Parts: sequence; C-alpha cells; structure tokens
Amino acid sequence: MAAVALSFGVPVVSTAAALLLTQLLGLSVFPTPFFFAAIVVSTWYGSAASGLMAVLLAAVALERYFIPAPRTLSAVLPHLLQFALPALLTFWFVTKRKEAEISLRAARDELERKVEERTSELRREIAERRNAEERAHRTQAQLAHLNRVSTMGELATSIAHEVNQPLMAVVVNGDSCLHWLDRERPDLPEARAAVRRMVSESGRASAIIARIRALSRNASTHKEPVDLRGVVSDALALAGGELATHDIAVATDLPADVPAVWGDRVQLQQVLLNLVMNAIDAMAAAAGSPRELRISAGVQGRDAVIVSVRDSGVGLPPECADRIFDAFVTTKPHGVGMGLPISRTIVEAHAGRLWAEDARPGAVFRFTLPVHS
Repeated sequence: MAAVALSFGVPVVSTAAALLLTQLLGLSVFPTPFFFAAIVVSTWYGSAASGLMAVLLAAVALERYFIPAPRTLSAVLPHLLQFALPALLTFWFVTKRKEAEISLRAARDELERKVEERTSELRREIAERRNAEERAHRTQAQLAHLNRVSTMGELATSIAHEVNQPLMAVVVNGDSCLHWLDRERPDLPEARAAVRRMVSESGRASAIIARIRALSRNASTHKEPVDLRGVVSDALALAGGELATHDIAVATDLPADVPAVWGDRVQLQQVLLNLVMNAIDAMAAAAGSPRELRISAGVQGRDAVIVSVRDSGVGLPPECADRIFDAFVTTKPHGVGMGLPISRTIVEAHAGRLWAEDARPGAVFRFTLPVHS
C-alpha cells in the first residue's frame, strides 16, 4: 500500500510543486526546467510508472497553463512534442541510472558479503594453522627432549665414571686432610691444600651434574647470546668418557675472536653432542685407523659463524648419503635415526644450516648460525 501511494503521490506532488514554482517565478518563455526536475524526482524516488506519470502530468500542465490560445491540436502538438521528447529522454536516462545504481549497490553488498565470508575463512585457517604450528612445535620439543634423554642413556656409563672421579678425589683428599690434622703437630698447610682440592673436585662434580640436568630438562626454548666455545666444552665434557673409552684424540680450533651467536644454549649443546656421538660411533666402526675428532669454529662472511665436526671414521655410507637427515634413517645397529633430523631442525630454527660432506677417511658435519648483533 505504501509503495502504491509513493508511486502515485510523488509525481503528483512534484508536478504540482513544479507548476507552482513556475507560475510564481513567471517563467513563461522556458517554463519546463522545474517540470524536468519533477520527472527526475518522480523516476528516482518512485518507479518507472511514477516517471511516466510525471511526464504525462507535466504535459497536461504545460498544455493547460502555458500554451496560448487558440489551443487547437495543430497548435498544441508542436509544443507538446518539444517537451515530450526531452522529457522522455530524461525519464529514460534517470531510469537507467537508477538501475545501474541498484545493480552497483547489490554488487557491493554481495562483494562485502563475500569479503566477510572469506575474511572469516582466512581467520579460521590462520587460527588452525597457528594451532597446527604450536602442536608441531610441542611435538618437536618433545622429540628433542627424548633425543637428549636417549643420548644421556647412551652416556650413562661414561657419565657415572666422570662423576665418580671427582667424588673419589674428594674422599681421598678428605682422608689426607684428616691425616694431616691428626698428627701430633698438625700440618695445616697440607690440610688446607687438601681442602682446596676437595672444593675443586666438588665443583667439578657439580659442573658435570649441572650439564646433565641442563641437557636432560624439558623446558621451553630460551634464546640468549651463546659463546660456542662454552658449548663445545660442555659437549666434550659430557662425551669425555666415551672419547676415552674408544681412545679418540680430540683437537679443537676455537679462536677467541669467534663472536657469540643468538640461540638456546641447551639445544646447541644437543646438536654438538649428537654430532660428537655420531663421530665416536663412526670411528669405533673403523678398526685399525687413527681416531681423531676435530672441532673448529670460525666466522663466515660478516654475519655468520660456522662450526665443523670432523672425524676419521668410515665416512658417509653411499647408500644413504643423501638421506642421512631424513627421519628414521640410521647406520647404527641400535639407532632410531632421529639425532640428525632433530639437529637440523634445531639449527634451522636458529636461522642456520646443517649439512654433511664426505671427507674420507671420515666425514665432516658443518653448521652455521647467525652472529648475535
């Protein structure tokens, strides 16, 4: 009902207003501008029928009030045609403009709806991807922790030996201290020296235990400036028993001017310890040849440090040389093939790169890390 009233009310009101304004302003020579405006208003705010009705009403008003007598058909027709043709053209133009506006508005609304739907989908995909990355990160951290625990299990005998040495030294020096104090004239300088040795050996045992606890803990990544010389020292200390058992000589080339890197100290220890243990296994399998482990570090370019671990073992097996960093690929009889993949993942998470080269006799593993600025 409202639409019908609008369709008929708008042309009537607008045409009446155009007639009134034209008469008030005395437009007798060009009396049509306000009638064209009425046609535009009726067509735009009403409908196509409203526009045609406004054309008809305007023509009637012009014929009735502005065409001089005598108003015969031959006299009236030219005047009406002069008005009707541009009036109908105006009506057609406004109709098309209105249709285009409606189409554009509908297209805009549809585009906004699709954009909103796509935005919602993207938000959902981003949330799912973030959750997947978090799950992958947790899984990776758990695998890295299991790898560290597995490595500690392999080193259990040698670690027990390493811890037992300073503890035995503490006992021996404690007995010596009591001996020097129980004399008729206590030898205080010797007793003090024995106590100092006890403190030193206790510190050594404490340092070994601290390394074990640090490497075996399951904690989130904590990055900080890391001195690679300390990382190498800790890894060699943990593997010291295995190196001694297999009679492996260790040579290091770690210049004092090698800059610190930005990373997680425990994870970098894990990488180096994995490479050292692999080197020990490779050299243990190479019977009869000299056994030497070389670890070196240096600056590569202006913003990276490169670390090399070279052994004199059997070299890279040809059948899996291209797959040694794949998960579950191993040459050890009791290995699970996760040490190298985890090491590469850790290095890449530190914005570095880990690769291997055949250097018979033996192999060399190298990895780069960005310099801490």
